[in-house]
Amino acid sequence: MKKNLFTILLLVLCVFTSGAQEYFPNNESIHNKNSNYTAFTNAKILVTPTQILEKATLVIQNGKVIAVGTSVTLPKNITPINLEGKTIYPSFIDMYTDFGVEKAQIVQKSRGSQVYDSKREGYYWNEHIRSEVDAIQGFDYDKSKAEEFLRAGFGIVGTHNDDGIAQGSGALIALNTYSSESRVLSNKITNHFSFKKSVTSKQAYPTSQMGTMALLRQMYLDLDWYKKSSIRNEDLSLEALLQNEKLVQIFDAGDKLNSLRASNIGNEFNINYILKGSGNEFERLDEIKKTKAKFIIPINFPEAYDVSNPYQASNLDYADLKFWNQAPTNLKVLTDNGVEFALTTNKLKKLEDFRTNLLKAVHYGFDKTKALEALTTTPASLLGKSNEIGTLKVGSSANFLITSGDYFDKETILYENWVQGNKHTIHSMHAIDIRGNYTLTVGSQMYTWVVKGEMNKPTSEIKLANDSTKLESKLNVAENWISLIINAKDSIGNTHTRLSAYLQDRNSIVGKAILLDGTEATWKATKIGEFTKDKKEDKKEELREILPISYPNIAFGNAVLPTEETILFKNATVWTNEKEENLLETDVLIKNGKIAAIGKNLPDGGAVVVNAKGKHLTSGIIDEHSHVAISNGVNESGHNSTAEVTIQDVINSDDVNIYRQVAGGVTTSHLLHGSANPIGGRSAIVKWKWGVGPTEMLYKDQPGFIKFALGENVKQSNWGENDPSRFPQTRMGVEQVFTDYFQRAKEYDTNWKDFNSNGKKNKANAPRVDLELQTLAEIINKERFITCHSYVQSEILMLMNVANQFNFTVNTFTHILEGYKVANEIKAHGAGASTFSDWWAYKFEVNDAIPFNGPIMHKQGIVVAYNSDDAEMSRRLNQEAAKAVKYGGISEVEAWKFITLNPAKLLHIDDKVGSIKVGKDADVVLWSDNPLSIYAKVEKTIIEGVVYYDADVEESKLAAIAKDRLLIINQMLDEKNSGKKTQEPKKKEKLEYHCDTLEM
Repeated sequence: MKKNLFTILLLVLCVFTSGAQEYFPNNESIHNKNSNYTAFTNAKILVTPTQILEKATLVIQNGKVIAVGTSVTLPKNITPINLEGKTIYPSFIDMYTDFGVEKAQIVQKSRGSQVYDSKREGYYWNEHIRSEVDAIQGFDYDKSKAEEFLRAGFGIVGTHNDDGIAQGSGALIALNTYSSESRVLSNKITNHFSFKKSVTSKQAYPTSQMGTMALLRQMYLDLDWYKKSSIRNEDLSLEALLQNEKLVQIFDAGDKLNSLRASNIGNEFNINYILKGSGNEFERLDEIKKTKAKFIIPINFPEAYDVSNPYQASNLDYADLKFWNQAPTNLKVLTDNGVEFALTTNKLKKLEDFRTNLLKAVHYGFDKTKALEALTTTPASLLGKSNEIGTLKVGSSANFLITSGDYFDKETILYENWVQGNKHTIHSMHAIDIRGNYTLTVGSQMYTWVVKGEMNKPTSEIKLANDSTKLESKLNVAENWISLIINAKDSIGNTHTRLSAYLQDRNSIVGKAILLDGTEATWKATKIGEFTKDKKEDKKEELREILPISYPNIAFGNAVLPTEETILFKNATVWTNEKEENLLETDVLIKNGKIAAIGKNLPDGGAVVVNAKGKHLTSGIIDEHSHVAISNGVNESGHNSTAEVTIQDVINSDDVNIYRQVAGGVTTSHLLHGSANPIGGRSAIVKWKWGVGPTEMLYKDQPGFIKFALGENVKQSNWGENDPSRFPQTRMGVEQVFTDYFQRAKEYDTNWKDFNSNGKKNKANAPRVDLELQTLAEIINKERFITCHSYVQSEILMLMNVANQFNFTVNTFTHILEGYKVANEIKAHGAGASTFSDWWAYKFEVNDAIPFNGPIMHKQGIVVAYNSDDAEMSRRLNQEAAKAVKYGGISEVEAWKFITLNPAKLLHIDDKVGSIKVGKDADVVLWSDNPLSIYAKVEKTIIEGVVYYDADVEESKLAAIAKDRLLIINQMLDEKNSGKKTQEPKKKEKLEYHCDTLEM
């Protein structure tokens, strides 16, 4: 039956072949095509990673698999290739490369040379959206790079232009060096995105990651509007996005947290991105799993650091040490948790490191079958090409790898890589193994010769026979031709003796030599001993001890995520911030994440009892103005209004400053955009739940806030010597920005209200969704609140006038160091104040600041808070509050409210936090002393009933960090001593954000 099926298949192929006529000229090679059958017999064949055939036959013709099996009947006149003892794998697929695509030309940029508006016509308004780019248009087959891929086992690559936020389409290329006609499998198969700006553009926006995310949202909204609009000015970028909608969508996230962010964008717009990761996914595995995304994962494991210098080693970040230790387990962890992924060579310094790193991953538990799937069937499936590539099933492309055995055995030799039925030789299958010990005679000179190393890369060691002097030598073996150079100076300085021979007998090699004086002689090598591996070479790499993951996976991370507890504090001094004020010798019961009871002699009911006698229990500190734990830019300075961006997109849950916040008693912070523009971005209210992911840190159902700014920063007074060019450049211009944008927002809001009430009935075109104006309309509609960076009284009055003009109230003036001058006006307007305790004279516009500012505004009836605006100061806000007592004669009870209840009121969350009251969130801090004292230390910080900081546990964490560092440093020393590559230690300087921090 099998024979008949094969015969029928051959007849069908003949019919189709005879009907096809070529009409393209061919100037690269001869026209005649080889339509003969090629059969490989007696091989171990992996048809797929899970379908393995022993002593099987593979038949190919015209670049396709014709038959595969253990009982294939071969057509007549075929001379089969006997591959007994050999293994055939499907060639690998790397779906994420820039192969053959010219790298984008970098334009030199400086702050003074930035462009704020696009100069392109007919394209999208932002030059970093380059969806109109097609990789195939500039594709040029790179034979040299193809050779590297082929030698690594790859037969198919996806390629794209890796430049810009929307990068355009990618192509699928077969690494068929012999035929240009068939190597392009698909002109357009993928559509690519990233968080990286184009290097070809000077356009400033976006300058931050939150700006990039806002741009992507606006792009997709514009695409939807463009599709539905009947009045259309052609936009080539949006047209390309439309054409590419059904392609495979790939997003280069490049980091575990960025993968979560890209996934969020995809979910918003119903796009199933394939996420290109970075290798650190294991550090946020639960969140990665929840994305339900498929991934492309690189295996560019970091090299060990050279820690031989103790001082340099001490500068290494614990997180970097730990990542080096754990990185080889990433693929195993992802596999064990059901995350589907393909592998890529992307980010490797050298392609030849691919197999080394893959074998290391397997050594650390990555399943071999899953590894093969990640290189064959998975990328084929992700690309929608399962019927064509990735397997050796009948009808598939004849892309396969012939090896000497198990690919995952480091001794296995890769012989040939066939692509579309064309052979590429990696190492000769018929090479003779010449390794061993020889006596070597060159003319009249006698030597001892040892050939060792790998069979396909042998090395030479030569000594004079009479005195054992070691001579330099270089050996090369190719296609059974041997060439050997011996370096030995004669009396007149000639150095090279050159030997060559064709290998026929591995035990006796005879050839010709050119001696030092240029004369020709015969040389002969006679084997006297077989090759034996050096014990060091034969020694298997030991599995190093892998440290467990912590949450987050940095210093002070939790071994396990803490859980909610029932806790009873006994006999504490309780600062309630309520009408009861401070209660002595009082119990507080925390249960189900809430404050359950306050009183004397409360029953424990199975709760964890904390003896708080002599200690103080307060509500958690709330920092109304903070910039910690923000990723990749606190300012979106690319436009003078960036209301479309939001800090909620870029919470960095792995910032050690979070731990420092809870160690200082801070439980809630208001993370604000910087002050680079008059209208900044939307803010985020977070609870510092140390160890959880970014989304879980966000305050639930939080009110909407946005950052505005006045003064020097927004008019670019402090942007350096380069000529700033962005409007506004004066304080007068700042006012015009506000009035212009609010007028536009008002008109925008009116258009939408008209459409929602009448337009839908009349089937009119919906207005364009503008995230920026939509946000500003929320302010006018009293759905979003302003926190405004401010200093000078005239500007404070100006913004209140603008607010009155558009019938809204400025919620909070932050900094407001001249607030005491206009306290009556602020009170009348209904704004609050979040200020510094005693900062002044650090720049010109704060010359009139005084430490009595806060108390004066407080006494005028303004809700006053003290904030940090600084990662370090936020750890000591309790001491900042004490300064209100010193400078203003404020009572301790009222001063404490400056950093607890009052900021809660400013943030409209005082119904849940800010005081100790039954029913409120159990966000409390236990202090060793009066919290306003410089001697007070935080002993416990609890958020919603979960202990996120415990001073007693901190001691054990410090000891564990020291122990881990020592273990990893010793492991790295072992790496260096074994001859493996190392990298120079580098101290990381962490950029701490402030209002005026700018990044290009």
